Amino acid sequence: MLDDLDYTLVEGTRKDHAISLYTLSTCGFCKKAMAFLGRQGFSYRYIHVDLIPLERKTAIKKVLKESFNQDVAFPFAVIDDTTHLVGFIEPDWKLSLGVDA
Repeated sequence: MLDDLDYTLVEGTRKDHAISLYTLSTCGFCKKAMAFLGRQGFSYRYIHVDLIPLERKTAIKKVLKESFNQDVAFPFAVIDDTTHLVGFIEPDWKLSLGVDA
């Protein structure tokens, strides 16, 4: 279900993780997360869930919650289909992505 969404792809030099980012277009923390990934050179894909139809948005949130046993808040990052991050706390993102402090 999540793979057939209309993601925007951001190309970077680092491709060591498959990163899918679920964001809100007006969210400051979402923008910080995207800027962080850009500064670190990661390739990633993202979708602004507030800009898609309500039924799709509801389905995405349900799949994420069931897959990761986590309430959905934004940004919500899925790393390599196994790890997830909720919100943007830079030290947590660095640790999860293997970025040196």
